[in-house]
Amino acid sequence: MRTSLRKVGNSRGVIIPATLLAACEMGDEVDIRLEGKNLVIAPVKAPRAGWFEGYKPEADSEPFAALPADEGSEEWVW
Repeated sequence: MRTSLRKVGNSRGVIIPATLLAACEMGDEVDIRLEGKNLVIAPVKAPRAGWFEGYKPEADSEPFAALPADEGSEEWVW
């Protein structure tokens, strides 16, 4: 797709069609970076997004299960 740069104050801007934004899953914030002589506009990804996808709490093991049980229930004396 070819488009024109437009004057926005002292800067220049590009109008990105809504269908392109939807296809790229872009929200209100984007990440802009320079790669060589190319300007790359990418959607902002939330940190730690997807960390718990597929997490099954029932698969967690009890970390203290292998420790021996207390021999007595009396209080410690210091």
